[in-house]
Amino acid sequence: MLALSAGRSENAMSDSSASLLELRGVTVAFAGRAALSDVSLGVSAAEIVTVIGPNGAGKTTLLRVALGLQRAGGGTVWRRSQLRVGYMPQRVAIDETLPLTVARFLTLVPQMRRDPSAVLAEVGASHTHTLPVQTLSGGELQRVLLARALLREPDLLVLDEPAQGVDIAGQAELHALIRRVRDRRGCGVLLVTHDLHFVMSATDRVVCLNHHVCCSGHPAEVSRDPAYRALFGQAVEGFALYEHHHDHRHELAEEVRDA
Repeated sequence: MLALSAGRSENAMSDSSASLLELRGVTVAFAGRAALSDVSLGVSAAEIVTVIGPNGAGKTTLLRVALGLQRAGGGTVWRRSQLRVGYMPQRVAIDETLPLTVARFLTLVPQMRRDPSAVLAEVGASHTHTLPVQTLSGGELQRVLLARALLREPDLLVLDEPAQGVDIAGQAELHALIRRVRDRRGCGVLLVTHDLHFVMSATDRVVCLNHHVCCSGHPAEVSRDPAYRALFGQAVEGFALYEHHHDHRHELAEEVRDA
């Protein structure tokens, strides 16, 4: 759908009919400084791909290129024709004095294909429907933003730090929710985070990014990769990927509120 450099057609870029998005050899620089260097990745239908890396590694720039919001200086970007994308930003800024309920907030989504009440129920946030957005806890807000991203019935979900502002137990529950959404809808998911601990049981493939792709593969493989350990140093000593198993659900009220 979009080519940023000559020499490859859509058909040449697409490896299978399930492919939704492919980036090949993408480079981006700001003021002569490389943000992304020769980065390649792909996302297929029903696949969760998690991009992990330290702050300043180029993760958000990568998402912006994938979404078509940032033009690459080199390389090629391909998206499936008529691809519908749902985007969950890292944060939203809403005026504290603006009288905006969750219900009203969700009606602002263009080309909406689903009933907002049904999608709020799907993400476990039905009770927020009449609440002002400004009064939501961190966990409630993240679920509402996920619901907003789902309203267009996306083929591809793009999530930038979806568990931001949520406590440890809530992070595991939110990642499990994302996996359940993928399972029900069959959509692809491109997710960015700085913490691999909570995505072990909720992702299919990890791409470790530090301006370039350091390593990629299954989360357990990446956690043992020398490039990952070199990037995160002492933080990975005694490293244990977090898998949260229980027979109860966490209430949203247990989650921390944004400062």
